[in-house]
Amino acid sequence: MRTVGRSTLQMSWLATALAGILGIATPAVAHLAAERSTTAPARTDIATSAGIPVALVHDQPYPPRTEAWPDPPTHRRHPAKATVGVAVAKPAAATPAIPAGPQLTVDVPGSGIVAHRSPWPSSPKAGIVAATSKYYDVPIRLWVEDTSANGDWGKVQLPYVWPRTDGWIPLHGLKRESTAVVVSVDLSEHTVRVYQRGRLRYSVAAATGSSWSPTPPGDYVVTDRVPFGSGSALGSFAFGISGIQPRLPSGWSGGNQLAIHGTNDPSSIGRSVSAGCVRVSEWSLAHFEPLLGLGTPVLIRP
Repeated sequence: MRTVGRSTLQMSWLATALAGILGIATPAVAHLAAERSTTAPARTDIATSAGIPVALVHDQPYPPRTEAWPDPPTHRRHPAKATVGVAVAKPAAATPAIPAGPQLTVDVPGSGIVAHRSPWPSSPKAGIVAATSKYYDVPIRLWVEDTSANGDWGKVQLPYVWPRTDGWIPLHGLKRESTAVVVSVDLSEHTVRVYQRGRLRYSVAAATGSSWSPTPPGDYVVTDRVPFGSGSALGSFAFGISGIQPRLPSGWSGGNQLAIHGTNDPSSIGRSVSAGCVRVSEWSLAHFEPLLGLGTPVLIRP
């Protein structure tokens, strides 16, 4: 009987203690749940459409970049791009931000230039950048995406290389220019957007590569500006860029340079039907032609 009485007292004490703990914890849990419900950001999904009218001009810029751009210890990102290195929660189908402000470009010297894998002379070579474009012998102007901490080296994308390869080139002695124009090609939306000084100027529908010859994503620059006569299958103008199509259709004989150009088949615009190039309307070409100079960055995204 004594043992049973002691056990009963112990259980009674334990029940009293648990009740006290629960009495304290329950309001705290409720408070945390309420706080979470008021402070958690509501998710918003931006609806997009592949059938954007060709002549429709939008004034809504891209959302912020969804990943931070950390600065490696040996170099820093070019100041013109640093303003968009914002870390935010990653949505399901995010669109990268567009570099704001003037973008540094440099002219490749007549002898070409060696690109290294790191910003110092003894580092391995990433490749050699020729002085002129591969197809039209136009002097190449490169977009400098990053600069080293001391400003002596610039990070660039090597022209006409697949997979896309970057390298560091010495900037000393190179002619420097700047561009306020950046082109973004969104393959999922079949849309080309042209930004000037960080603000959206034009957004137009485009045809892109088919499923068997998709347009390869990457960072490119305009390397050629080619006018055509009336009645051309490529429209009245083409902006050749520093990229190639690694998956040409069987039997294709039209070359492998990527370009933004017109078309004699306006019904193809807004669909995935090309051999890899980006087709836009004549209206678009007329408005792009004054803006897209040599060295203009062209960012192609999935």
